[in-house]
Amino acid sequence: MQPAWEPAELPADAVEVGRILDAWGLKGWFKVLPHSASPEALFSSKRWFLQPNERGASPFKGTVLMRIREAKEHADSLVACPLEAIDRDTAESLKGARIFVPRSSFPSTQADEYYWVDLIGLSVLNRDNLNLGTVTELLSTGPQTVLVLHQPNPDDPTKPIERMIPFVSAYVDRVDIAARQIWVDWQADY
Repeated sequence: MQPAWEPAELPADAVEVGRILDAWGLKGWFKVLPHSASPEALFSSKRWFLQPNERGASPFKGTVLMRIREAKEHADSLVACPLEAIDRDTAESLKGARIFVPRSSFPSTQADEYYWVDLIGLSVLNRDNLNLGTVTELLSTGPQTVLVLHQPNPDDPTKPIERMIPFVSAYVDRVDIAARQIWVDWQADY
């Protein structure tokens, strides 16, 4: 059973939130590998935009819209089922597809809660107003999240200076998404 994939334009605020791992069960469900330990964005959006995996083996070309009937946690993974019925073979053919959802469909955050995607690219300054670098990624170490910063290296432009700062209130004074800055209690020589 081959569905008629609906070609779509990727929304301007689209964020890649996961990948399809493999088929799950016999009724067209599939496993999803979320890019976040808290996959609320996958649960909150019923419209997923898919792009083929890098290997190009895909039942569709370009970007397609997949309407989701249900997405849920199951054991230690996430599983989903499209609104349009597909069979196991079609679900298997989706393996590796990249999943995007519009940032505007993410659930609202509480005070002092941030989506990782909103922190990437922010400048990090310490209490002495010294720029420590730009957030390039975040790492989940279990009990806490760590900001990974890169700063240009004046001695070797090909190797940026890398810093890691725990993203906890003991070190993070303030996050200002609008100003694209994070203020921390951290020294350059730590």
